[in-house]
Amino acid sequence: MEFKTISLSLDERICTLTLNSPETMNALSSELINELATAVDMVTIDKQMRVLVITGKQKVFAAGGDIKAMLPCNPEQARAYIEPIHRVFDKIANLPQPTIAAVSGFAFGGGVELSLTCDFRIAAENAEFGFPEINLGIFPAAGGSQRLPRLIGAQKTKRIMFTGDTMDAAAALSLGLVDQVVPTETLMEKVKQFAAQLSKKPPLALMKLKESIQQGMNADICTALIMEMDKCCSLFASQDQKEGMQAFMERRPAVFKGE
Repeated sequence: MEFKTISLSLDERICTLTLNSPETMNALSSELINELATAVDMVTIDKQMRVLVITGKQKVFAAGGDIKAMLPCNPEQARAYIEPIHRVFDKIANLPQPTIAAVSGFAFGGGVELSLTCDFRIAAENAEFGFPEINLGIFPAAGGSQRLPRLIGAQKTKRIMFTGDTMDAAAALSLGLVDQVVPTETLMEKVKQFAAQLSKKPPLALMKLKESIQQGMNADICTALIMEMDKCCSLFASQDQKEGMQAFMERRPAVFKGE
C-alpha cells in the first residue's frame, strides 16, 4: 500500500515506520493519523515482524498536534480530532511486539506522546522535547498526561507540562523520558542493533512478559502476581519454551519460531 505521510519497511524481521510529512513537520494531521492507524493494523497481522521501530527525519520526529485544524474546534469537534489519535496510540502501546521510538530533532506535544506509546525511546543528541500545549490554552491529551507520570512520576511531569519548557536530549535522559542518547549520525544504526537483539528473543515470551508488566502496573500486587504466574506457566505449552531450555542444556544458541 502507498502512503503519503508515512513509510513502512520490513528488514530482517524489524519493521520501520517513518513519519514522512516534512511540509507539516510531521504534525498529527487527520491524514497522518489515518495512515498511521492503517500501518499499525498491517503490522499487527504481520507474523514476520518481531520489532517495530517508529522514527521521523533527522531534523524532526513529530511537531505535535495540527494547530490549524484545532483552532476553530468546539468541544465536540476537539473530541472528534483527539479520539482517533487515542485509538491508534493505544494500538501501538498494546502491540505484542517490542516497540522502539528513534527520536531525532524536534519532538513536541503529540510527538512526545507518540514516543511514550513505545517500550523504549532512544534519542539522538540533537533531539529536543517539550509540551507546549499549556501555552495554547490546552494540555497534552493524546495520552501524555497519563503515560508520562507513570514513566517519570507526577512531580516531574507537572514541571514539564505546567511550564511548557523545552529540554535537550541530555535533560530528557536525566529525567528518564528517554532510555539512551546516541550521536545523531548513528541513531538508526544503534536502534537497529538493539532491535536485532530483541528480534532474536522468543516472541511469545516477550509478548507475555510485556502483558505481565503493563497489566500488572494497573492492578494490585496480589492480582498482578497471579497474572504473572498464569502468563509464565502458559508458555510451557509453547515449542519456544522447549527449544530454549533444550538449547540451554545442549549449550547451543536457541532458534525461536514464535510457536
